[in-house]
Amino acid sequence: MFTLAQARHLVATLRPRVDELIRVRADLAELRADLADHGVSALGGLAEMKGLEARLHAVVDELHQHDIQVKGIAPVLLDFPGERAGRAVLWCWLEGDSDVRWYHRAECGFAGRRPL
Repeated sequence: MFTLAQARHLVATLRPRVDELIRVRADLAELRADLADHGVSALGGLAEMKGLEARLHAVVDELHQHDIQVKGIAPVLLDFPGERAGRAVLWCWLEGDSDVRWYHRAECGFAGRRPL
Protein backbone atom coordinates (compact mmCIF):
# COMPACT_ATOMS: atom_id res chain seq x y z
CA MET A 1 0.00 0.00 0.00
CA PHE A 2 1.20 3.46 -0.92
CA THR A 3 0.27 6.79 0.57
CA LEU A 4 -0.35 9.51 -1.98
CA ALA A 5 2.96 11.12 -0.96
CA GLN A 6 4.81 7.84 -1.50
CA ALA A 7 3.23 7.34 -4.94
CA ARG A 8 4.19 10.89 -5.93
CA HIS A 9 7.74 10.40 -4.66
CA LEU A 10 8.10 7.13 -6.56
CA VAL A 11 6.85 8.70 -9.80
CA ALA A 12 9.41 11.48 -9.43
CA THR A 13 12.20 9.06 -8.50
CA LEU A 14 11.46 6.62 -11.31
CA ARG A 15 10.80 9.28 -13.94
CA PRO A 16 14.09 8.51 -15.77
CA ARG A 17 12.98 4.86 -16.10
CA VAL A 18 9.54 5.91 -17.37
CA ASP A 19 11.17 8.31 -19.86
CA GLU A 20 13.38 5.43 -21.02
CA LEU A 21 10.29 3.26 -21.45
CA ILE A 22 8.72 5.94 -23.64
CA ARG A 23 11.89 6.28 -25.77
CA VAL A 24 12.29 2.52 -26.18
CA ARG A 25 8.59 2.16 -27.03
CA ALA A 26 8.92 4.79 -29.78
CA ASP A 27 12.13 3.28 -31.19
CA LEU A 28 10.55 -0.17 -31.19
CA ALA A 29 7.43 1.07 -32.98
CA GLU A 30 9.52 2.85 -35.62
CA LEU A 31 11.83 -0.11 -36.11
CA ARG A 32 8.91 -2.52 -36.48
CA ALA A 33 7.20 -0.24 -39.00
CA ASP A 34 10.39 0.19 -41.05
CA LEU A 35 11.12 -3.53 -41.10
CA ALA A 36 7.52 -4.35 -42.06
CA ASP A 37 7.43 -1.74 -44.82
CA HIS A 38 10.95 -1.87 -46.22
CA GLY A 39 12.79 -4.75 -44.57
CA VAL A 40 15.47 -2.30 -43.38
CA SER A 41 15.71 0.50 -40.83
CA ALA A 42 18.25 3.08 -39.72
CA LEU A 43 17.53 1.74 -36.23
CA GLY A 44 18.79 -1.74 -37.10
CA GLY A 45 17.31 -5.10 -37.80
CA LEU A 46 15.85 -8.09 -36.03
CA ALA A 47 18.62 -8.22 -33.42
CA GLU A 48 18.05 -4.58 -32.48
CA MET A 49 14.30 -5.17 -32.34
CA LYS A 50 14.80 -8.06 -29.93
CA GLY A 51 17.15 -5.90 -27.87
CA LEU A 52 14.57 -3.11 -27.65
CA GLU A 53 11.87 -5.60 -26.68
CA ALA A 54 14.13 -6.96 -23.94
CA ARG A 55 14.86 -3.43 -22.67
CA LEU A 56 11.15 -2.58 -22.65
CA HIS A 57 10.38 -5.68 -20.58
CA ALA A 58 13.30 -4.94 -18.23
CA VAL A 59 11.97 -1.44 -17.46
CA VAL A 60 8.45 -2.80 -16.88
CA ASP A 61 9.90 -5.49 -14.60
CA GLU A 62 11.79 -2.81 -12.67
CA LEU A 63 8.55 -0.91 -12.10
CA HIS A 64 6.86 -4.13 -10.94
CA GLN A 65 9.68 -4.66 -8.43
CA HIS A 66 8.49 -1.46 -6.74
CA ASP A 67 4.94 -2.94 -6.53
CA ILE A 68 3.72 -0.53 -9.19
CA GLN A 69 0.93 -1.83 -11.40
CA VAL A 70 1.78 -1.13 -15.04
CA LYS A 71 -1.63 -0.96 -16.70
CA GLY A 72 -0.41 0.20 -20.10
CA ILE A 73 2.66 1.27 -22.04
CA ALA A 74 1.03 3.23 -24.88
CA PRO A 75 0.31 5.50 -23.14
CA VAL A 76 2.14 4.62 -19.95
CA LEU A 77 -0.41 4.12 -17.18
CA LEU A 78 0.75 3.36 -13.64
CA ASP A 79 -1.37 2.50 -10.61
CA PHE A 80 -0.26 2.48 -6.98
CA PRO A 81 -2.45 0.60 -4.50
CA GLY A 82 -3.48 2.81 -1.61
CA GLU A 83 -6.30 3.87 0.63
CA ARG A 84 -8.48 6.97 0.67
CA ALA A 85 -11.14 7.59 3.32
CA GLY A 86 -10.93 3.96 4.44
CA ARG A 87 -11.52 2.57 0.95
CA ALA A 88 -9.04 0.74 -1.27
CA VAL A 89 -8.05 2.91 -4.22
CA LEU A 90 -5.39 3.09 -6.89
CA TRP A 91 -3.39 6.32 -7.16
CA CYS A 92 -3.19 6.79 -10.90
CA TRP A 93 -0.48 8.35 -13.08
CA LEU A 94 -0.93 8.68 -16.85
CA GLU A 95 1.81 9.59 -19.32
CA GLY A 96 1.75 13.34 -19.74
CA ASP A 97 0.72 14.04 -16.15
CA SER A 98 3.27 16.05 -14.20
CA ASP A 99 2.32 14.30 -10.96
CA VAL A 100 -0.09 11.76 -9.50
CA ARG A 101 -3.33 13.70 -9.80
CA TRP A 102 -5.97 11.00 -10.04
CA TYR A 103 -7.32 8.03 -8.14
CA HIS A 104 -9.98 5.42 -8.68
CA ARG A 105 -11.52 2.60 -6.76
CA ALA A 106 -9.89 -0.67 -7.74
CA GLU A 107 -13.15 -2.19 -8.93
CA CYS A 108 -14.01 0.83 -11.13
CA GLY A 109 -10.85 0.89 -13.22
CA PHE A 110 -9.73 3.74 -15.45
CA ALA A 111 -13.31 4.76 -16.22
CA GLY A 112 -13.78 5.58 -12.54
CA ARG A 113 -10.82 7.97 -12.32
CA ARG A 114 -11.39 11.05 -10.24
CA PRO A 115 -9.18 14.08 -9.72
CA LEU A 116 -7.57 14.43 -6.33
